[in-house]
Amino acid sequence: MPRIMIVVGSVRPGRVGLPIAQWVKGAAELVEGFDIDFVDLAELHLPFMDEPNHPRLRQYTKQHTVDWSARVTAAEGFIFVAPEYNHSYGPALKNALDYLAAEWWRKPVGMVSYGGISAGSRGVTALEPVLAMLGLIRAGAEVEISLLPDSRIIDGAFVPNDRETAVLGKLFSELSMLTQSLRSAQTD
Repeated sequence: MPRIMIVVGSVRPGRVGLPIAQWVKGAAELVEGFDIDFVDLAELHLPFMDEPNHPRLRQYTKQHTVDWSARVTAAEGFIFVAPEYNHSYGPALKNALDYLAAEWWRKPVGMVSYGGISAGSRGVTALEPVLAMLGLIRAGAEVEISLLPDSRIIDGAFVPNDRETAVLGKLFSELSMLTQSLRSAQTD
């Protein structure tokens, strides 16, 4: 059973990423065979990178890094729920990625992006070189959520449209296939 980590990539107060990530989590829990680890970076409280050694060495000196490393190592795939900030990705997600190196290697990642008219796609485009450098393998299906003309959050819950729900289903299928295919390629 693949362990999929869903990461809320924004820590901003009032963020819409949390209800979107909760929708993703709820849908993922209905997928037979997924074990879900839900990570809200606002609750994880990783400080700005504070390790003295390069992450590739895995010589961590802080307990929060040791704990983060263990969670990421246990995950076989990821879904990043990521906003677009100024045509790029959010700093909290970048910081969480930068803490580690080998733990991400040859694991699949799916994107659920959100934003204004571009639906977060420019943030994902800016994030792609980082994902590639870490050895993460991008899933082809990508959920892009435009929050215009309204917030699409009703009573604290995100209300997806039919297209978003369908693409999320494709993303789950692809992550399931990729986790199985990539197991032998993952090394410490």
